[in-house]
Amino acid sequence: MTCPDKPGQLINWFICSLCVPRARKLWSSRRPRTRRNLLLGTACAIYLGFLVSQVGRASIQHGQAADKRPPRSRDSAEASFPEIPLDGTLAPPESQGNGTTLQPNVVYITLRSKRSKPANIRGTVKPKRRKKYAVASGIPGQEALVGPSFQTQDAARAADAEVLGYAQGGNLAKIGEPSWRLVRGPGVRAGVLDFQLPKAQESNIRIYSESAPSWLSREDIRRMRLLADGAVVGVQPVSSRSGARLLVLEGSTAGSLPQCGPSPCGLLKQPLDLSEVFAFHLDRILGLNRTLPSVSRKSEFIRDGRPCPITLWDSSLSPASNDTHSSVKLTWGTYQQLLKQKCWLNGRIPKPEWGCTEIHHHEWSKMALFDFLLQIYNRLDTNCCGFRPRKEDACVQNGLRPNCDDQNSATLAHIIQRKHDPRHLVFIDNKGFFDRSEDNLNFKLLEGIKEFPESAVSVLKSQHLRQKLLQSLFLDKVYWESQGGRQGIEKLIDVIEQRAKILITYINAHGVKVLPMNE
Repeated sequence: MTCPDKPGQLINWFICSLCVPRARKLWSSRRPRTRRNLLLGTACAIYLGFLVSQVGRASIQHGQAADKRPPRSRDSAEASFPEIPLDGTLAPPESQGNGTTLQPNVVYITLRSKRSKPANIRGTVKPKRRKKYAVASGIPGQEALVGPSFQTQDAARAADAEVLGYAQGGNLAKIGEPSWRLVRGPGVRAGVLDFQLPKAQESNIRIYSESAPSWLSREDIRRMRLLADGAVVGVQPVSSRSGARLLVLEGSTAGSLPQCGPSPCGLLKQPLDLSEVFAFHLDRILGLNRTLPSVSRKSEFIRDGRPCPITLWDSSLSPASNDTHSSVKLTWGTYQQLLKQKCWLNGRIPKPEWGCTEIHHHEWSKMALFDFLLQIYNRLDTNCCGFRPRKEDACVQNGLRPNCDDQNSATLAHIIQRKHDPRHLVFIDNKGFFDRSEDNLNFKLLEGIKEFPESAVSVLKSQHLRQKLLQSLFLDKVYWESQGGRQGIEKLIDVIEQRAKILITYINAHGVKVLPMNE
């Protein structure tokens, strides 16, 4: 035990040495606690409290004395704590020379970020990008088609969307590429930005991801934009019976768009034919690529303003007869013979007596698979012999049902080729039927088919058909809304998925081969 060296500490030590034994002796002895003893004990207790207060004051004065040292510069202080994180993260403490660590005496504050307003579009919300402006064509009176290959438009989307991952997908899709728009040429000069221009109307083909779905080519997107947003500069009636009209569109001259005179055209059909839009997306997802681009558009030519399908008019198609709308005249019996001969398969040149056409054998397999999923009967079963038709069906209204007694003489319709590519078919008039029950499916469409395309069957088996359809159909804003949004689209996909399962069962039960068909 060391002796205190300061006078104050010496006095305190002396008094404590007297008080403590005295107080212990008084409380432990059997003597009666007189008033004198009580006063003495109280005085000792008060003095002990005074000592405790002195110790606390000394510690405070020691801290103040430390603050009176020469302060370090501001630069040196900031060097010790270069940055104080506000998100609750803490950097590792600095090590001392003797192996100990210095814990900084800093209070960390966690800031709560403002909650952004949720987007109205389903999908993954991504941060907005800087506002940019497109440089359109300077040709007077012409509309420039702005796409991903050009500069992006001004903030086309109020929020970025998820698909569909579609969509993005439960994400939808994944869903963030800036929308394309049609910008009038007279107000925009090449290389010059005119900030006084009115805001261009947003396209009805919406893409909110970095790129379009992989099954849709850049040319597909360009044509879809043209059909959905192109200005109509002329109308030509095509058929009074069907009510279809040929719309001459004011579009861009760039690219390889099929021309209808000086400008591209679109065939506008009735609202009941909207399933052709679904057929186009299904064709691309299955990897068939046999249909023409088709979108849904609200037209001023329909009185009630309901959306109608509009399909790109392709002038490269071979001329078709008026009765069957086909470039190749075939009957059901001849068609079955072609399937047995396997015309042009593996590069084999058919003999004249086989009666082969220029159409490759694999084209019939693709058409049969496509028609079965959508239950399209107006190509291979024009007389409705393979199912129970309704009175609204064309075969019943035209009185063709009794012709099923002589099926071999039944004429095929809508068998179309291109002039420069007679080996492949082009699927036109793809009106499907989603209300056909499972016990009334038309299996006659699959008769004589012994092979199916591997790419399409793999998609049907991959369990990703729903996700891809959601992502793809979401692009067509008018069609998506006309079917009741995602809830309505889901019901259509339910039908296709169920038919896909039935088709897979048919393939397994009948030993149909699944082959690559990328000749």
